Amino acid sequence: MKALEWLGFAAGLLLVLATWGSVLETTIVPRGNRSGLSALILHLVNLPVRVIASRVHDFEARDRLLAYAAAGDLVSTLLVWLLLFFVGYALMLWPSALDLGDAFRTAGSSMLTLGIAAPHGSVSTAVVYLAALTGLVVIALQIAYLPVLYSAYNRRETLVTMLEGLAGTPGWGPMILVRSAAVDNLDGLGDMYDRWMQWAADVAESHSAYVVLMYFRSPTARRSWVISLLSILDAAAMHLALCPISAPGPARNLMRIGYLAFRQLAATMGEPVNHDPSPDDDIQLQFEEFFMACERLRSSGMEFEREPEQAWPHFKGWRVNYEAAAYALAADLDVVPALWSGPRLRPGPPLPPMAPVDRVSLGVEVAEVRRIGALRRQRRAELQRAGQAQDDRSPHEQDPDS
Repeated sequence: MKALEWLGFAAGLLLVLATWGSVLETTIVPRGNRSGLSALILHLVNLPVRVIASRVHDFEARDRLLAYAAAGDLVSTLLVWLLLFFVGYALMLWPSALDLGDAFRTAGSSMLTLGIAAPHGSVSTAVVYLAALTGLVVIALQIAYLPVLYSAYNRRETLVTMLEGLAGTPGWGPMILVRSAAVDNLDGLGDMYDRWMQWAADVAESHSAYVVLMYFRSPTARRSWVISLLSILDAAAMHLALCPISAPGPARNLMRIGYLAFRQLAATMGEPVNHDPSPDDDIQLQFEEFFMACERLRSSGMEFEREPEQAWPHFKGWRVNYEAAAYALAADLDVVPALWSGPRLRPGPPLPPMAPVDRVSLGVEVAEVRRIGALRRQRRAELQRAGQAQDDRSPHEQDPDS
């Protein structure tokens, strides 16, 4: 019998060490490990939720159900850690306890710091102190872990909400350009591309380290961080393909960081990713869809430097870098079925974006609006030329006091 008890002690020690590894990996040294205990808990919590959600036809109801998966994972992870520690310390106390039941009572009393059961022997006293310390430290780490998650979540959702104000929800790349062209703000997209480049790097780092963040859904069903990144990349790809000369410089930088972010996040989720696709590879988006979006852009006032037929190979060469990874994430997380975002958990038509409505006084004619837009462009060009001329002057000419 003693041999069995000491065998239980060894098993309990291994269980405690393995659980501590999971705690440290999740809260202190996050590496996005998809094969450890934390990943197993995440999978087991999400599996029943996804099975139930697959039977719900209405997307908004399905979204409300899936929103609880991340919260369930956080609570379940803490409970599983405490349960494993409880079993592990009970097995370690078994050799010095009256029986296995007494070992479990002592372990529970120690982890909850109740003090209702006393240990027997010096070894068991040390185990009891470790059990009490474990309970306090795990709870403290979990409390410190939550603000890190919600800070990353808030940073993520800020730009997603801003994009809704610009182009409606769910996001769609051509609509970003349509809205910007309608208010003569295509040149202003450079700043937005730059901010989204930084956003993509931040999300790639935080969400691959803390995988549970991917399951945190936006406050409303029609918003999604996956769709927002996909739509801003599509907007930049169309901008570069249709207007290679006048497209803002940050658009190209955004494309590089954006598709690397999609690949990194898809790989973290266990999705197969082609890290070196050829520009000539096929994509799921069809030319007809691209052409119709281009015509909508043209009608909004955007002037093309390439016709859609010539721009299509360039757009396809950009999109092949991120389409598969974006579609895999959108399907795996079952986000809002937006245009140009691939299939979902349940088949159904994609939702077109609900864009803000332009409200212009009836006394303002379209020609007047366009005339003002032309004057704005002329003024920006004059300012740019003046700034360039100022940079070209010698230091003596720039400083009259020298």
